[in-house]
Amino acid sequence: MLKKILVGSLVLSGLVAGSVQAEDVVRLGNLKFAHYGAVSYIKEIAPKCGIKVEERVFAKGLDAMQAVIAGELDVSAVSSEAAISARAKGTPIYLVAGFAKGGARMVGRSDLGIKTVKDLKGKKVGVTRGGIQDILLAAELSQNGLSYSDQPGKDVQIIYLGFPDLNQALLGKNVDAIMQSEPYSSQAINKGYGKEIIKPYDTPIGEPVRTLVMTEKFYKEHRPVAEKFMRCFVEATKTFIENKDLAEKYVRENMFKGQISHEDFVNAIGNSPYSYDLTPQHIQTTTDLMQKYGVGKMSKAPVATDWVKTDMLEQAKKSLNIQ
Repeated sequence: MLKKILVGSLVLSGLVAGSVQAEDVVRLGNLKFAHYGAVSYIKEIAPKCGIKVEERVFAKGLDAMQAVIAGELDVSAVSSEAAISARAKGTPIYLVAGFAKGGARMVGRSDLGIKTVKDLKGKKVGVTRGGIQDILLAAELSQNGLSYSDQPGKDVQIIYLGFPDLNQALLGKNVDAIMQSEPYSSQAINKGYGKEIIKPYDTPIGEPVRTLVMTEKFYKEHRPVAEKFMRCFVEATKTFIENKDLAEKYVRENMFKGQISHEDFVNAIGNSPYSYDLTPQHIQTTTDLMQKYGVGKMSKAPVATDWVKTDMLEQAKKSLNIQ
């Protein structure tokens, strides 16, 4: 009888431990950009935070959001417009932090001498469809009085390509300029075939904030684990902000496997510094411009104050004495 009780107790304790362990796994989506490095680093320090982080890397934010929608992720690093589009379609998600800001640059072919946005009249400009760069490009062209379309006949013809393909198109002279993310824009400049036209931060958006999106289910039903994750995020970000050498080594060697240089990294992070914070006002402005320029094609735009939830972020920052 005693043996049976002991065996039963061991089985039960194993089941309990298994359920706790399963709950403490956080499924994280991420993208391969220099300014997404601190998010990737969370998985390295996760054990000391009392969690295990399983990271999946996607080509663009919209792909990561599809995985969130499908229930395959608990948290994901995305640019804000991907999250806004998903929320507009009724996806139960919250924005819980901002992990980087900036990260965009308009780069022209170095042989053309394009100096201003107005000089793009009659030119072909490449951008990734649906990304924050798409919104910034629309805003920049509009406020400079230029019409645009992905068909010929307007002042500027838009060519939609993936992030790495934009650089190849610029190098191959298939486009005259690109609105690009980091570190790809820095690479184009450092390799000599691209020249900066502007950093597009003079629109109402200002410097775009890259966001951490969390499912409502994870936020509400797995609160203790979500809080551990947010503390881990803040600690990883703090580490990258304070230890620039570690941040560079991790991004260049672990994320890019030596494909970007020291100069690429320094220039990229100079234009897309790591951060923590996010405001409903910033998300509302981004949402309004998406509506204005038809990016994301939302039938009903979400109200930022309904789904920007930074309480766990503030709690985590306070626990680590971060202002």
